[in-house]
Amino acid sequence: MKVPFVDLHAQYLTIKEEIDDAIARTIANSAYVRGPEVEKFEQAWADTVGVDHCVSCANGTDALYIAMRGLNIQPGDEVITTAHSWISTSETITQAGGKVVFVDTDADTFNINPALIEEKITSRTVGIIPVHLYGQSCDMDPIMEIARRYGLWVIEDCAQAHLATYNGRQVGTFGNAATYSFYPGKNLGAYGDAGSLVTNDSQLADWCATFARHGGKGDHVMEGINSRLDGLQAAILNVKLPHLKLWTDARRCVAARYDALLADIDGIVTPPVALGRGHVYHLYVLRSDHRDALRKHLGEHGIATVLNYPKALPFYPAYSYLNHSPEDFPVAHTHQSTILSLPIYPEITEEMIQYVVEKIRDFDS
Repeated sequence: MKVPFVDLHAQYLTIKEEIDDAIARTIANSAYVRGPEVEKFEQAWADTVGVDHCVSCANGTDALYIAMRGLNIQPGDEVITTAHSWISTSETITQAGGKVVFVDTDADTFNINPALIEEKITSRTVGIIPVHLYGQSCDMDPIMEIARRYGLWVIEDCAQAHLATYNGRQVGTFGNAATYSFYPGKNLGAYGDAGSLVTNDSQLADWCATFARHGGKGDHVMEGINSRLDGLQAAILNVKLPHLKLWTDARRCVAARYDALLADIDGIVTPPVALGRGHVYHLYVLRSDHRDALRKHLGEHGIATVLNYPKALPFYPAYSYLNHSPEDFPVAHTHQSTILSLPIYPEITEEMIQYVVEKIRDFDS
């Protein structure tokens, strides 16, 4: 049996007629950049998250950069973020003119450890970017309390956390702004790059929308950038959005099956869900001290796995100038050599899940 890590074509087949109609309609209207599909999606996504404004853009990385520029980051300003994430989170801090300050992660949730944030705050600190990694919310109450106490802005990186919740409240509604990626493999994915930022701050939303569109088409009140959501991608997202809750429920069911079937296997640590968190399982990440051998074994049996992510951010060459050592981020450093992402997507079958677990059990025996 072959078990892909994700099967986007299987999802397409479940909504093929809707997708094909949306693409044909967009082509017929020649609405390729902005236009009615984009405006429809911006309103629909704002309503889904539960915020006042959605500013669509070309991708989730741009969304982070635009949000920081909108919050008036200045050269040399320090921004605190997690030591374990995709590099978009940290690279955009630097690109916006700031200085990256990494914080170690929580041992169970893989997210930034709020107890370690305060010691990293200096007179140059202006903001915090918590990342809701793998689909589980960060511990937002202490993060927001620290931000209020020190007068810091917060941008939630929700790239992997569409519809995730914290104490019954949806992520993306806690900070000054939140950013989303709609990369094809995300829980809500386009058929190419796409992203957005959301906020309840009307002034921030207006500034970010202007900046993302060359500083104001025809008026150019500032020098901006070109970061726009394509009409075709918006049309596809408009089709997919009504299915997102059902797909999220399906992911949770897959995760629950993995949890149950893997529970008695020695050396396998399934992903804990912290109290009050509504995990959406963009990724199902287990831990094993024999990760590399297990991954090789699964690959030999046709099971695709991924390392998300094989190095914690401070240990990449891009951040060698910070001179960090493993002792600075012991949890993130340990996780980078033990984590393994199993196949998870709404269309995966029970037979595939059973096969994956069977081969993990074979390895253990």
